[in-house]
Amino acid sequence: MPSKIVVGLGNPGAQYAQTRHNIGWMVLDRLADRAGWAGRARDRDAAATVGGRYKGLDLILVKPMTFMNDSGIAVRKILARERAPLPEMLVVVDDFSLPFGKLRFREGGGPGGHNGLRSIIDELASEKFARLRVGIGEPNRGFVDHVLSTFAPEEKARLDELVDAAADAVEAWAREGVNKAANRHNSFELRPADADRVAPPGAVDGPPGADGIRRTRTGWRKVRPDTPE
Repeated sequence: MPSKIVVGLGNPGAQYAQTRHNIGWMVLDRLADRAGWAGRARDRDAAATVGGRYKGLDLILVKPMTFMNDSGIAVRKILARERAPLPEMLVVVDDFSLPFGKLRFREGGGPGGHNGLRSIIDELASEKFARLRVGIGEPNRGFVDHVLSTFAPEEKARLDELVDAAADAVEAWAREGVNKAANRHNSFELRPADADRVAPPGAVDGPPGADGIRRTRTGWRKVRPDTPE
């Protein structure tokens, strides 16, 4: 069985690291952390890649190191090197047509105004690959300024949970395929920004307890020390 290839879209450079456009990279970083692969990526064929065996899955995580508009170059090269068919690839991408915190799997289709997806489609001459679209909220200004902006404070307070949920969704795709993953994760709802004021510790989407663990709709989560509450 070929490895499952997960591509996260983003822009290289510290100035872009925390922007909305880079949420695909944030999701891949979370997966690398879970697998114990953080800091082990290798630069090759215009991408930073890392992979191995994780929870019974053979995964390759790919962060194109071109700027967003040329993401397809790295994707074409990694698919050729791994001799992987398109159904074995998932692209994790930001989407400003979705509300902040929503997740949507899609099996194919056009770029929807996303230059990274457009580059991949052009390089592969195909739209037939799965995407996990992560909602970054509708722009209230020009969309370029929006995608290159950082998250608002009330969004940052919930960003860790969103990245965790998206990483869960990627694992589900790798294990079960896009349709079952979509059935489970397309209905994901991020807790409201003020939920910690109305829900007691231990309640679904309430604040973490004394042990630092919060109960969410998809399971129990250990809150990271740097996560604002």
